[in-house]
Parts: sequence; C-alpha cells; structure tokens
Amino acid sequence: MTVLDALEIRAENKCELCTSDDNLNNFEVSPSDGTVDQSILLCDTCCDPQNTADDHFQCLSDSMWTPVPAVQVVAWRHLNRLSNHTWAQDLLDMLYLEDDVLAWAQDYDEEEEALKHLDSNGATLSAGDNVVLIKDLNVKGAGFTAKRGTAVRNISLDTNNEKHIEGRVEGQHIVILTEFVKKK
Repeated sequence: MTVLDALEIRAENKCELCTSDDNLNNFEVSPSDGTVDQSILLCDTCCDPQNTADDHFQCLSDSMWTPVPAVQVVAWRHLNRLSNHTWAQDLLDMLYLEDDVLAWAQDYDEEEEALKHLDSNGATLSAGDNVVLIKDLNVKGAGFTAKRGTAVRNISLDTNNEKHIEGRVEGQHIVILTEFVKKK
C-alpha cells in the first residue's frame, strides 16, 4: 500500500484540513521521512503555503482538534501565518500541542516553505538569473512580440506569485510566466 493510499483511507478521501474532496495530494510535513505519520492529505488550496485566504482557513477551528500530529502541525503553521487575524490568534491561544509535536511544528525553514519559482524544466529561478524565452510571446500593451530565444537578463521574482518573473525585453519591463522560460 502506498503512502497516498494509506492517507486516503485515514482521511476518508477528504482534505484533512478543510474536508474538500477535490484535487487531493500527499503533503509531506517537513522535516519528514516520507511516512504516513509525517504526511497528510491536502487539497490544492490548503497545500499552498502562501495562501492566506482567511475565509478558507476558518476550517482550522475544526481540524486543529484532530488526533493526527501531522495535521496538528500544519494547522499550527497556518494559524501562525494568519496570526494577524483575531480569529486565528484566538485559535492559536486555544490550541494545545504535546511538546514533541510543538517542536516539530516549530522545526521548519520558512525559506523552504516560500514561493519557488521554477522554469519550464523545473530548475529553480533566483533573482538576478538570466533566462531564455522558449516561445514567442505577445506583449500586451507594448505592441510587440518577444521572440523565442530572446535572452532576459537579471530577472526579478514576483514575491506574490511563483509563476511570474519580471525582466526587460526590447527595453520594456515586462512580466513573464515561468512556464515560458528556460534558465541559462
């Protein structure tokens, strides 16, 4: 039985945070050894560490009481990210975690959880990298087409969207989707 199969049985084919049954994924709770005990079943919305849609995460008021430590860890981490909201801070104040579970919840690298900008081949992009366009792109509002093979030097990363980078093409500062670039 695979980890995903075991998670689907444990979670009854529902997201372990919001109980959605759409687009479910095995999510390893870092640091993790990849076992069922250190993984949870999440929907795409709950899986996104940058998602701060507080209306969606109201579901944590129920899921934080689960007996599954990995779910408690993820609930604690989400509540900490949302702690500027009164409701999230209230839930954090109520949440009790065993010492070992609390240590696990606090043992993560925020950079690891941060947005990861990946090119079309899955290579990690960093600010200042040089990329090449892999497709002709119509540049809206500028009236030209950025041709395939065009080099974009010294890119910057969109801090709110892992699918967007910014760079200069033909003297114009443009936003480019990461799926249309290849790291040089």
